[in-house]
Amino acid sequence: MVMLPATMPNQVVPSGTRVNFLSVLVMLGVTAVGGLGLFLAGSIGSIVGAAVLGLLLGMAPQVAQQWERAVVLRLGRFIGLRGPGLFWRIPFVDDVTAWVDQRVITTAFAAEETLTSDTVPVNVDAVLFWLVHDAERAALEVQNYPQAVSWAAQTALRDIIGRTSLAELLHGRERIEGELQELIDARCMPWGVAVQAVEMRDIIIPANLQDAMSREAQATREKRARIILGEAEVEIATLFEEASHVYQKNPTALQLRAMNILFEGIKQKGALMIVPSSAVQEMGLGGMMGMAAMQQQAREGTPASETTRNEA
Repeated sequence: MVMLPATMPNQVVPSGTRVNFLSVLVMLGVTAVGGLGLFLAGSIGSIVGAAVLGLLLGMAPQVAQQWERAVVLRLGRFIGLRGPGLFWRIPFVDDVTAWVDQRVITTAFAAEETLTSDTVPVNVDAVLFWLVHDAERAALEVQNYPQAVSWAAQTALRDIIGRTSLAELLHGRERIEGELQELIDARCMPWGVAVQAVEMRDIIIPANLQDAMSREAQATREKRARIILGEAEVEIATLFEEASHVYQKNPTALQLRAMNILFEGIKQKGALMIVPSSAVQEMGLGGMMGMAAMQQQAREGTPASETTRNEA
């Protein structure tokens, strides 16, 4: 049983001081003032002091994006969240330990060769949609919340697969996705993380098992086809039985049916049918056969009288 690590662009939570336009502007402004002092007083110490002061003041302004929250510690103690927008920090006193992204994040995770409850090894790929709803808890309660969420999702997937049969895994995806979402959400809720959805992308089973399932499905289809054919034969036999009772009560209907069958057989061009003479006499088929022959000759374009003269 092997667990694949999730591949995420941001496995490490970003932290530290960021350089922005305002900080650069402050640093250059203070340095320019020091240069002006050097020009007026002729002291090199003024420009060095201005440069150091500009560097310190340039670290004070920080800018958080609309979707970010900055976790600020003052001398190691949490003092609050900052952002979005501009905020100020005391250099070397305040420390931005994390920039928490509160947008929806997607994490791909998988379980490889995990045994189901009926001991079938399967590979399952899934996607987790989650977001940070409490930036303070995400930064303070867990060391690296993106990686923690990834591993929690993978272990939850392994647990679900271990107590689910292969048939349930293939035909009950929605139910399994719901259970998986509830399990992951329960594990991540103390970290300030909310799970929005879990989707199983693919379920891969061994090739030999796929062949066996294909043969089983084909045999099931053949069995169903034979059952349908047998039911049709029973219905046909029942109808024939009912027709025999009708013909027994009405011999004329039987003769008409026999003549219709004979006519359908000999009306095709070049068809040949042998009928016993007793049947011809009993059913009066002589006149009907003559009319069929005349109809066939007329279809071929040879008049019946001309045919009689030629034969004479």
